[in-house]
Order: sequence, then structure tokens, then C-alpha cells
Amino acid sequence: MLVFEFKAYGKKQQLDAIDEAIRTVQFIRNKALRFWMDNQKVDKYDLNKYSAVLAKEWTFCDDLNSMARQSSSERAWSAISRFYDNCKKKIPGKKGFPQFQKDNCSVEYKTTGWRLATDRKSLTFTDKKGIGKLKLKGTRDLHFYHRSQIKRVRLVKRADGYFVQFCVQVDRSQKIEVTGNAIGLDVGLKEFYTDSKGVAVENPRFLGKGEYSLKKAQRRVSKRVKGSHNRRKARVILGKRHLKISRQRKDFAVKLARCVIQSNDCVAYEDLRIKNMVKNHCLAKSINDASWYMFRTWMEYFGKVFGRITIAVPANGTSQECSSCRTVVKKSLSTRTHACQCGCTLDRDWNAARNILSRGLSTVGHTGTWILDPNACGELTATDVEAILHRQVDSAKQESPRL
Repeated sequence: MLVFEFKAYGKKQQLDAIDEAIRTVQFIRNKALRFWMDNQKVDKYDLNKYSAVLAKEWTFCDDLNSMARQSSSERAWSAISRFYDNCKKKIPGKKGFPQFQKDNCSVEYKTTGWRLATDRKSLTFTDKKGIGKLKLKGTRDLHFYHRSQIKRVRLVKRADGYFVQFCVQVDRSQKIEVTGNAIGLDVGLKEFYTDSKGVAVENPRFLGKGEYSLKKAQRRVSKRVKGSHNRRKARVILGKRHLKISRQRKDFAVKLARCVIQSNDCVAYEDLRIKNMVKNHCLAKSINDASWYMFRTWMEYFGKVFGRITIAVPANGTSQECSSCRTVVKKSLSTRTHACQCGCTLDRDWNAARNILSRGLSTVGHTGTWILDPNACGELTATDVEAILHRQVDSAKQESPRL
């Protein structure tokens, strides 16, 4: 499934109609959640039927497209099913009991309620909300895809305007040449990552660079009178600053992950638990700013697209263990150089990256690709760190046609 995003332009009454549709979606979602709380043995189909009941009771719900109402009730069921799964898995702590939503910013249509123009430059919504025809502006070309391939159309409200997202059903895969390279990555805060060859990528620190403007915009919001027009304008400016930083993070993660996957046949990385790491209040802001999980997610995605092997290995002891003699050399977080009695002297992160690669190549299967494709299977034999992976990658592709 590919998601193409376009900027939407319309008149003020059209944008007000989008806001009304978004509020209606939030109303249906919260009503469906209350219906689940008040009744026993309610499933997904009962919530879909309840959305039709709400349309008969409330006129503004009836104005929204029927499939958009179903999508709203499905959002409630998504939160409910996640809560059930956490209870079954016996996850420690809070299980994520569904909460009522108060900050919804999107409305999703399925296969009806909208009509795409022949030139693919405008989109018309045909329900009774009065959104009408919106002009689209973007770099993607929808002419390559048939109308039946578009399974979802989503209207999203952000600080800098309104956007239309098209969810296109496409099996994306691309064959590229085998490089014979294997690499291990150790992420960090000083450098974004250091690979097993000693190459380090600088940490961009987008939040640190834009923190001054964020604080300035936040002070403007706090000084304005609540409910005033000036406060709303100040909130829009603050939202745009946050949006810029989040887009910078995503752009950096996507481009870097694509480059890493295309340059190597096998990529090993740490299986970090970010949720536990951010409990350290001294490093939480820097860890969140680094966005390691986003980088890992895109690596696994591109690994599936380009047929590369991605391996997530446990991070325990990778910095303490010597990559040459396997002796454990205890060191604190402030010690940045690994010095072993065997004569191996390396940067701490470089040593950890070599250990990650060694563990990744000796593991059974490759857990990273398995996250996206449960049928994927990897080479079952251990491999030396310096071995060329031409034969192994070929055999892995023969065993798993989805790679």
C-alpha cells in the first residue's frame, strides 16, 4: 500500500465543511466507544451497524458518507482491539484502555463519496457535507494507477493547511544488483550511527537547532488571552514550527535508510527498546530527537522493497564486548574509547558496530525482515564478518521469493 499526499486548496466554506466532517468523525468514534463500554460482547460489526443508527438519530452524521462513518467506527475498534491484544500478551503496566478522542484531525473515505477528475488535478466529494471540489497540488502522478487501485482517500488537517492522502494498493518491489556488502550499525547520540567499517554519520539534532524558535513561539502563545484570535494565530505558528521539525526528521530517516539498504546486501542493527530508554530524563529529549525507531522502520520497509536482509540483534553487551577477542571490557557511558588487553583499540561505537554485525551474521533467520513479512526466511548458517555475501543473498532469495 502506497500513500500519496497532495496539498488541497478550496474556498473558506469548503474548508469549514472539512472541519465539520472531522468533528463528525470524532463524534461517531467516541459514540461507538461509549456503546462498547455500555454493552457486552460488542464486536467490529456491531460498531459498524451502530454508525448507521447514529445517522438516523443525528442529521450531521447522516450528511457524512456511509463508508466514512464506518471508517470512524473502525477507528474505535482499532483502539479496542489493541487493548485486547495487550491484555492477552500480558504486557506489564497499563494496557492502553481506549480513551475518548478530542484532537481528531482527519476524515477517511473508502471507495465511495468522492470522485477524482480525469486530469487527476482535482477531487470532488459527493456527500452532503458540502466539501465539493478541491484543487490538488503535489509532485506525485496518479495517472500510473487505476481508479480501482485507490482504496482510501483521507483528508488531513495540519497547521499549514489541508492535505489529501490517496492510499493506493500496489505491491512495490524492485530488483537491484548484489553488492556483496554486509554492515552493522550502532546508533548513538554523538553520531547518528557508526557502521562496522568505522564510518560515522553526524546526528542532525533537528530539535536542538530549532529549539530557540520553538520556545519563542511557545512564549507568544502563553502570553495571549485564552480564546482570543491572537492566541489562535500564535498556536498556528507554533504548530508550523513543530511540523517543520517532524518533517525534517522523516526526510532524513527516509533518505538515509534508502541509501544504507541499497548499498548493502545485509544490514544488522540493534533491537532497542526506546520506550524504556526514554525513562532516563537526562537523555529522553535527545533520544526522541534522534528518531532511531523511525530510521529502523524505514530500513525494514526498504529491505522488503529491494530484497535486502535486515537483522535486529539484541543490544546487550555490544559496547562492552571486544570485537577481536570477545573479552568483556567494562566501561561507563562517558568512556568513548574501547581498549582491550589484546591490543584492540577502537572507538566505542565502532567496536559495538562490529559486534552487532558479527551477531547478526551468526543468528538464525533475520528478524528485521520478518516484522514486515512473516514468510521471509534467511540463511541458516553462520558467516564470518569479512565474508562476501553473494552466495548467501542468492540462496536467501531462492528460499524466500518475497525478499
